[in-house]
Amino acid sequence: GCNPLAETGRSKLQNQRAVLNQQILRAVRMRAGAENLLRATTNNKVREQVLLELSFVNSDLQILKEELEGLNISVEVYQNTEETFSIPLVPLGLKETKEVDFTLPLKDFILEHYSEDSSEYEDEIADLMDLRQACRTPSRDEAGIEMLISYFLQLGYVENRFFPPTRHMGVLFTWYDSFTGVPVCQQNLLLEKASILFNIGALYTQIGTRCNRQTQAGLENAVDAFQRAAGVLSYLKETFTHTPSYDMSPAMLNVLVKMMLAQAQECVFEQIGLPGIRNEFFTLVKMTQEVAKVGEVYMLVNTAMNQEPVKENIPYSWSKLAQIKSDHYKALAHYFIATVLCDHELQSGDDEDQQEKALSQLYDYMPEGLMVLTVLKDKVQRKQLGKAHLRKAIVYHEEALRVCGLCKKLRNIDVLQEVLTAAHKRSLLKYAQQETEDDFLSLIQAPDILPKTEYKIETIAPQFSKVKVKDFFHRLGPLTVFSAKQRWTAPRTIHIHHEEGELGFGLKGGSPVQIYCLDPVCSAASMGLKEGDYIVSVGGVDCKWLGVNEVLEKLRNVGEQPIEIEVISCQDTASSMHNKSATYSVGMQKTYSLICLAMEEDKIDQTKKAPLKLPFLSWGTKNRQKAASTLCLPSAVAGSSQIKKKLSPFTLLNTESSLY
Repeated sequence: GCNPLAETGRSKLQNQRAVLNQQILRAVRMRAGAENLLRATTNNKVREQVLLELSFVNSDLQILKEELEGLNISVEVYQNTEETFSIPLVPLGLKETKEVDFTLPLKDFILEHYSEDSSEYEDEIADLMDLRQACRTPSRDEAGIEMLISYFLQLGYVENRFFPPTRHMGVLFTWYDSFTGVPVCQQNLLLEKASILFNIGALYTQIGTRCNRQTQAGLENAVDAFQRAAGVLSYLKETFTHTPSYDMSPAMLNVLVKMMLAQAQECVFEQIGLPGIRNEFFTLVKMTQEVAKVGEVYMLVNTAMNQEPVKENIPYSWSKLAQIKSDHYKALAHYFIATVLCDHELQSGDDEDQQEKALSQLYDYMPEGLMVLTVLKDKVQRKQLGKAHLRKAIVYHEEALRVCGLCKKLRNIDVLQEVLTAAHKRSLLKYAQQETEDDFLSLIQAPDILPKTEYKIETIAPQFSKVKVKDFFHRLGPLTVFSAKQRWTAPRTIHIHHEEGELGFGLKGGSPVQIYCLDPVCSAASMGLKEGDYIVSVGGVDCKWLGVNEVLEKLRNVGEQPIEIEVISCQDTASSMHNKSATYSVGMQKTYSLICLAMEEDKIDQTKKAPLKLPFLSWGTKNRQKAASTLCLPSAVAGSSQIKKKLSPFTLLNTESSLY
């Protein structure tokens, strides 16, 4: 990853975000304590004092939220450093997290579950922790994306190796909401996976905004980056169906996907117009529909941002920027078609039918009393309709400038003001150049323009298979056998003696090999060898990854000398504990991520029956149907619970989080 101490503009923003997250956490804890005291006390004087304190805390939280919003709209930091005259694009900030120490939980599990010397795996555990630490400050390029994907894939191995569905490992993951700054703490590894996916999407948006939009290659890269960002966020929404963080809720992710696709559409329009827009009839008609499409998608984004429950958490300046872009690009569409009508009169050599067809495709309807062919031929009607479009363009420009002036954060972005003002002046100049006439006599209203694009913008699904990752804990053995879900006996040593050149058993399977067709009267059987046992070592040499031929070769090479092999026997993997996820989102009383596990334990003790419990972060239905999926977190039947000791919802939280 990047040097976390490097004083770049982006790192400064992330450091400020981390500080704000801590301040928000303290304020939320104070508010939670005050609310608890308010509910508990009956003393009126104390209640008045607590209510006063609550008002101060809520004010502080509002100020901190506005500061966090200011970081989210600091778009100029993420833009390309080249001199540009384009409306800024909006990137997503990376989610912040606390450090996690895997050392003790993984070493204990290796010793207990795999019956191996855990000290031999210290380097692998250190590599995992180093990779996670590097993922907190990824570089803003393909190398940073690849590193995040590598960690995401590595988590799949870690989950299957060390996180059994029947109990928690005692590893607490804490991630801060990107928009509210509120922390979410969970012992479920799927929170870690979901947050890494969010950061992959966020990093793609930062790469997209960094591209040089003054070059063809830069715009192509920007379009690709925003499409990939939308693909990752869409994958996150469809795969993790219940997320305890507002920034990863389905409604919020749906809005973010729309915003990224809208920004990709905007870059497509800039790409078409980069060589210059020729003042030619059919070129201007095409540009009119293309820019109208950009205005339409931003209108849909603005509408989505103003719906509940997203409206409460989406940055206000983002919503206003989407509205400004919608008005700005609609104004450009009306300006282009006005130029077509005012500057291009039908000449004798022009293709009348083609022009009529092209113009008719722009409108859903024509103003009363006007026909497309008549407008093309009649100079007066043509001028009147052109001026009507110019008036509508000016209205949209003025609305965009008005909204920009009302938002403090957007008002301070100089390039945005410059672009909007220049476009407004251009439309005013075009209107002033037309023949003077009494506009009050013209009652023509410019019709709406039908949006259309020749460049379909779609999400690009994440291609995890292109990143090759080796399991850090490969030495533990093939994952199909040596996983957290499987249980087996401790390794047993068997002394093998060749009896007339025969072993008394056969071998089958892949890696590791299994005992097959065991002769019940052979010496190996008398020493405890069983049908179906797995051979894990031969003569002190690990052979978990060896096939049948390799193991047979080792057994033959010893000749008539006795040899020691180590074997294990698989046990039933019936779940002994229902699957629950101890989650707490500080200060978010209405969120669906907060449950009371103690109440559920009481119900189970009383009724001895319980419905199937699902984890908070569960994989989508489609993924459950995939055969042998290593990404599914199964739920155990709660009725088989053998744990008698009642657990508090926060018993498993570490000391650092004891205030939650």
